[in-house]
Amino acid sequence: MVLLSGAIALSVAVRLERCFEQRPDMNGWDLRKWNLWLRGQLQDEEGAGRRGGIHERQTLPNGRSDQWIWDIHKSMPEPVQRLLAGPAGPGRIGLTMTMAAAAAELSEQADALTKLVQGRSLLAAEVDALLQEMAPGLAGAWHSAAQLASLQGRLALVAGLADAGPRGGGLLRMGRQSLPRCRRCGSEAAGRTPCAACGRADCAYCEACLALGRSRACSLLLRSAARAPAVRAAAGQSTAAVRGRWGLSAAQGDAACAALGFLAEPPRRGSAKAGGRAERPPAGHARFLLWAVTGAGKTEMIFPLLRAILENGGRVLVATPRRDVVLELAPRLAKAFPDTRIVTLYGGSTERWQAGELTLATTHQLMRFYQAFDLVVIDELDAFPYHNDPMLAYAAQNACKPDGKFIYLSATPPRPLQKEAARGRLPHAKVPVRFHGHPLPVPKRIALKSIEQCLRQPLLLKRLSHELKLSLERGAQVFLFVSRIRHIDPLVDILRRIIGGVCVEGTSSEDPFRAEKVTKFRGREIRLLVTTTILERGVTVPRSDVFIADADSSLFDEASLVQMAGRAGRSAEDPAGKVVFASPQWTVSQKRAVQQIKSMNRIARKHGYL
Repeated sequence: MVLLSGAIALSVAVRLERCFEQRPDMNGWDLRKWNLWLRGQLQDEEGAGRRGGIHERQTLPNGRSDQWIWDIHKSMPEPVQRLLAGPAGPGRIGLTMTMAAAAAELSEQADALTKLVQGRSLLAAEVDALLQEMAPGLAGAWHSAAQLASLQGRLALVAGLADAGPRGGGLLRMGRQSLPRCRRCGSEAAGRTPCAACGRADCAYCEACLALGRSRACSLLLRSAARAPAVRAAAGQSTAAVRGRWGLSAAQGDAACAALGFLAEPPRRGSAKAGGRAERPPAGHARFLLWAVTGAGKTEMIFPLLRAILENGGRVLVATPRRDVVLELAPRLAKAFPDTRIVTLYGGSTERWQAGELTLATTHQLMRFYQAFDLVVIDELDAFPYHNDPMLAYAAQNACKPDGKFIYLSATPPRPLQKEAARGRLPHAKVPVRFHGHPLPVPKRIALKSIEQCLRQPLLLKRLSHELKLSLERGAQVFLFVSRIRHIDPLVDILRRIIGGVCVEGTSSEDPFRAEKVTKFRGREIRLLVTTTILERGVTVPRSDVFIADADSSLFDEASLVQMAGRAGRSAEDPAGKVVFASPQWTVSQKRAVQQIKSMNRIARKHGYL
């Protein structure tokens, strides 16, 4: 590595570099020969300038030749410092040739850093944390390696916030004034604070993703820059082969094969170019919706899709909104893919900096990835916190390669996606039946005053308590959903008096013993559980009946009602179950929920799945 001195005029240094011609004997030159060569080049440069009528006083550095030195600072790479201060000494003219070992060491560090940051989007503090665990020798001394990798086009060094651009086309808009936008989460950065790093009194920072570290206007964000095309699945897999290999039902096999056909399609024209700008995620990723009823076995259906990408050398991300789902899926994926390196990411995960072919993560963890995955699977697309959160949608888009693909999983897709599917704009497959092949229980309605009124006049609960007793007498486990946490305890007290001989309990998001009570409910120690939508997903209890009080509440939309109803009839031993909507009014959400359930039953019957 030949380093030019800062004492030489920049214009001359540029001309020297452009006109440089390597000679075979240069590899054996020592510092004396390099210095002689440089002096001759500079004298020729000055002479040529004078002959051409141009005289640059800056052509030859002023002062004595032994003052033409490269200033050595502590911020220089340690191997370069060490070699510049070697036997030849730092006070040398014009060019200083370091030993080849310095360049090789820096190159190795750049290679290691590039490999560790591949597919990631990390602030400087996160890079330090990653290196402390994965490459302690680089921790705190990686900036020169990052600069070299950036010059080589392998890493991108950008600010945490993108400058405010022209209005229009942005992901989010806040107020009238265009604000800087966070490159990590896509949110507009309205926060301002005095900053010790840059000295500004009003350094902009992003408040939306503050939990993952402060993304500031002056903070460094490292991203992988090298892009390989996304891996595609192989075409031509038969439904029978897929069903046989993975033990899928007819409905599951048909849906999985439809999704495999989607994964085998070539990327849409222009999709690879869409991700060229670092400020925004690539728009228009190809998407496929797997619309499967509750209890249909969505997890088993994605196994063939994961295998199709993994066996071709691709990387796959499965993202789910909740940590408990991540912990539940991890052993199932490990059993299905025993030879695949699987990384599990959630708040507090010990595998935060590990890399794998298959990544299972909560949606908030996606903000640390950048164009890393060939396939992104979003589970429970309609669930909190992913639903209606543009920040998490932005992070998911950024995590996928520009020409990668998305698979959406949902039993209750948002209305806009339902409309896209109905109009043929969104490729999709419906799985209208559960694994046991019985139709979904259709909710029935009973008229009931609001729970608020019933708590003041317990006699109003007579109709509901009668239905509850019938379910308990047939041996069912009973979910009773209410819209307000404050209703749980007084309702439990009243039901204990009305329904004797069985254990009645209540739980909510505020209950520290919720997990223990759910376990007892599964074990039939608790027979009637009064709860909120906290248990509308992810809880399967055999032989269950579902009652929804205040079903006309604005807190219960179509998706919530379908999900709560989906707790009933999930086991093959009791596929019918019972679902009751109890309310004083019959709302649009209740009607749509019943229509959706009936529609799935009709589709299942039509295709012979029942």
